[in-house]
Amino acid sequence: MTVDTVRGGVPENGRIPKHYVIKNRLIELLAELGEGGLLPAERDLAAAYGVARSTLRQAISELTMEGRLQAYRGRGTFVAPPKLIQPLALHSYTEALREMGRRPSRRVITVETVAAGERHSADLAIDPSAEVLHLERVLLVDGEPLGLESTYMPAARFPGLMDGFDATGSLYQHVVERYGPVYATATEHIETVLATPREAMLLSANPAQPMILMRRVSADPHGAPVERARSLYRGDRIGFVTRLTA
Repeated sequence: MTVDTVRGGVPENGRIPKHYVIKNRLIELLAELGEGGLLPAERDLAAAYGVARSTLRQAISELTMEGRLQAYRGRGTFVAPPKLIQPLALHSYTEALREMGRRPSRRVITVETVAAGERHSADLAIDPSAEVLHLERVLLVDGEPLGLESTYMPAARFPGLMDGFDATGSLYQHVVERYGPVYATATEHIETVLATPREAMLLSANPAQPMILMRRVSADPHGAPVERARSLYRGDRIGFVTRLTA
């Protein structure tokens, strides 16, 4: 373990938490094991590092929360693959992942038509009594849950939207093919949150796992809102990148 690795996490009082030292030693071990490598048993690691198992567990827990490790009951703890890094852009989730060589899919949770209410009417610039289509789906990558997405679209603007649509496929692509280029701009708000018990269950995630919450309102070339989306992503499995220019 290099001095720089440790010093980077030293607080101002100069005291290095023991679990942090062990965490950095584990990071070196993960690099040696490689993606998919099985982490040795806790008792063996604790003995090798000369620490209590509680200290070791704290280090392993942090690495799991960060997405460096994946634990499977009855199988063990393994070195996780690198996080998926997705660009922030107005395009299809499906096409973006396919370009990365990954296998995107979706599991449908809810398809319904409901009144917009005060919650959605302001964002979509419609009357609260107007109907919106609500589509809720778990986003999967290579068969593993990555995010939970809820999309709301004005029913009057998109009549027959669900006709002939495979809800496990790309809604973006379906809308563009059926109604033309309606997506022109979007405003997106991003924050970190904890999942509700229901969301954690749908995402097969620990309720204490940090999540990335993204709220997006998309508009057409004339500035009229066409979609309100709420996407909750597992913070241990995905990151986002965007390009800024002066």
